[in-house]
This record gives sequence, structure tokens and C-alpha cells, in this order.
Amino acid sequence: MEPMKVAIMGAAGRDFHNFNVYFRNNSAYRVIGFTAAQIPNIAGRKYPPELSGKLYPQGIPIYPEEELQKLIMQEGVEEVVFSYSDISYEELMHKASAVLAWGANFKLLGAEATMLRSTLPVVSVCAVRTGCGKSQTTRRVSRLLRELGKRVVVIRHPMPYGDLKEQRVQRFAVMEDMTKHDCTIEEMEEYEPHIQQGVVVYAGVDYEAILREAEKEAEVILWDGGNNDLPFYHAELKIVVADPHRPGHEVSYYPGEANLRMADVVVINKVDTAKPEGVEVVRRNIEKISPDAVVIEAASPIAVADAEQIRGRQVLVVEDGPTLTHGGMTYGAGVVAARKFGARELVDPRPWLKGSIKEAFKHYPHIGPLLPALGYGAEQMKELEEIINKIDCDLVIVGTPIDLGRWLKLKHPSLRVLYELQEIGSPNLREVLERFLEKIG
Repeated sequence: MEPMKVAIMGAAGRDFHNFNVYFRNNSAYRVIGFTAAQIPNIAGRKYPPELSGKLYPQGIPIYPEEELQKLIMQEGVEEVVFSYSDISYEELMHKASAVLAWGANFKLLGAEATMLRSTLPVVSVCAVRTGCGKSQTTRRVSRLLRELGKRVVVIRHPMPYGDLKEQRVQRFAVMEDMTKHDCTIEEMEEYEPHIQQGVVVYAGVDYEAILREAEKEAEVILWDGGNNDLPFYHAELKIVVADPHRPGHEVSYYPGEANLRMADVVVINKVDTAKPEGVEVVRRNIEKISPDAVVIEAASPIAVADAEQIRGRQVLVVEDGPTLTHGGMTYGAGVVAARKFGARELVDPRPWLKGSIKEAFKHYPHIGPLLPALGYGAEQMKELEEIINKIDCDLVIVGTPIDLGRWLKLKHPSLRVLYELQEIGSPNLREVLERFLEKIG
């Protein structure tokens, strides 16, 4: 039989992983190409032969998602495998319907088919949407495991926006490693907080090879998920974060609901700032579809070193990029800090926008008077720096997980907003992890 012709719909992450574990050495399929969405500057490149394997000696082209119909028609694609995350069920089924109308099958790969097994215990931290608070939850779990005497290595969900060959396996132990690997703002936001805590982080493209390297220096692997994607590894303890600011999204976004259904522990974050009825909606949905999960309530209180600088000032707020774009949030920790500490005005950055960041505002019109810290490469980071420096404001409030002033040359004074996870009452993560470690011996 001739191999089935496949196209993989992706966004430079899950798509490459699905290919590596399911298609790379599978002669029953012929992957014609990837398509790219969500992330700029991915389309037009190739998944290189050094990663694609012996069945694909020329590598595999990456097309814009807008060319999927042409790819199906011209190349005779028989099956389209959807492979990216944080998409509403309505939008997902619109895409599926289009693929079906164009004559191909539409397929989702399950968790079991794409999760790799480790020789070590694995704890995973995932979410039901982007921006729920995975990062601070992962940091909290990491800290607790180390307090309980375990050597932890974090493996972060992929963000391969650079040279894919060079990014096959990446190890981050000191700040200089981020410069060495030409990290984008999005990558630094996830790696820097772990490095500051003295924790080694692995990431890259080939997650089988990454896992085997991480196992050499760990006692526990901590999977730090991206978006609301499924974990890449089988985990003995699956922690999932939910957001009561978006009640109901835990059962209406792909693949967040799958995470919730698999969860051993659900952290309802931000209960200090959410409406009580939102918290109750999330609780009811957890009880309905994941009744055996341990439910932990938590807050992510903000801290600003010199908050009095904010009072009465015109401030530009720079927030975490993905939370505002495909995460769908209209504000983040920076706006909360600006309002809490008495900013006179939030400066709207839109009159100063340019280039790809201006295009992002068109694509995500829900973004309000604030600036997402988009930095998917050196060119976009330069755009971000130029936009911030041109804006007329008294102060920049940085609500991203990294110190932007370390990586961008800011002309305005700036203040960082910090936030860490705080569980409320019992059960809490320490109790959960103590039981987990006792169970695994």
C-alpha cells in the first residue's frame, strides 16, 4: 500500500512533537508538510533533515495555514492532523469542517499516543487555558519538591522559534545560557525564573532526546506545560491550573478539557481577584468531569518593590504576550498593579505601534490599553523596544515574568510586578507532594 499523505497543522511546538513520536519513523504515512499559525516567522522554513529522519532526507516544508486548502488539493493530502493548542471548540470545528469539505480526514492524536515514558517519576503542570498561572504553579511545585529533598529538573514545553537544528536539545543553568541560545522574550519569560531559583531547565525540539539528558541529573522530572497543551510525558502526578476569571473555558477549549479530565490535582488560581460565582462555576465543572481530583484554591498576589512610584502617574503597562493574544485575556498582573496602587492613567500604546506588533493588535482586537511583550525573535524584540521608548509616559510597569530592562534598553523608568502562587488552606500542594513522594517510595 502507498503511505497515507498527511499534513500537520501546527504552531512550532506540539506539531513537531507529534511528528517525532508518531510519524517520523512510520512508513505507513508520508508527511507532506506542516502548516503554521499563532506564531510569526515560522512559515516558509523547513523542518530540517537532521530532525526529520531517514524517511525525509530533504526535510519537511512549513507552509502558512492559509495555504492548507491548496496543499490538500495539489498534493493529494488525505489526512490533516491538528496539532496546536488553546483553541475554542467552535473555532476548532470550523477548521475541521473546512478540511472535511476540502476532501481530507481531520484527526486529533490522543495523549496516550504522544506521551513518552521516563525512567524517573514525572510531575506535570498543565492548564485549561493560556494565562491561568502555570508558571508560578510550576515554580511553587519545584520549590516544594526541593524542600522535600528531591533533585528537580524542569523540562519546558517547546518554543522552537530559532534554528531548529541548534535547538534540538537545550540546557539552561545560568543566565548566560539564554544569550548562548539566542532566546526570545517568550522563552526567557519561562526559563529565567527557574534559573534564578537554581533549577536546571531543558527545552528544545526532540523531547525523547531531551528527556534522556534530563534524567542524568534529576530525581524528579517536572514538566512545565505551555498554553493549555497536553503533557509530552506520562506523569505519575498531573496538576492542572484553572482560571475563574474565565469560568466555563475549562470545558470549552481544546485541549484544556482533556487536561482537566486527566487531572489528579486541580489548582483554582486567582480566587482572590475573581468573582465568587466564577469560582463556583469552575468548581462545579471540576466535580462534574473530574470528580476524583484534589481541588486546591490559590491566589497569585502581586508585589511591587516601590509601589508609591505608581500613584498619580501616567503608566504604560507591558504584560505577558501569550496571555493577551491566544490566551484571550484583556489584562494581566501589570494592570492589576496599576489600578491597585493608584496610577492616574493607563497610556494606550496603539498610536505608537509598528510592524508585526501593530499586526498583532489587528489580529487580537480585544487587547486594551496595554502592550503585550511580544518578542518572537530579534526583529520583533527590537520593534517592542522602539515602541516602548517612543511612548509618552511617566513609568513603565512590567507585568512579564522577566526583567525586561535586562534584555531591552528602556529609556523610561520601570517597575516590575512579581507574583507567586499562594495556596489557601488545605488541601495544599505540600500535602499533595508529600503523599506523592510517599506513594512512589
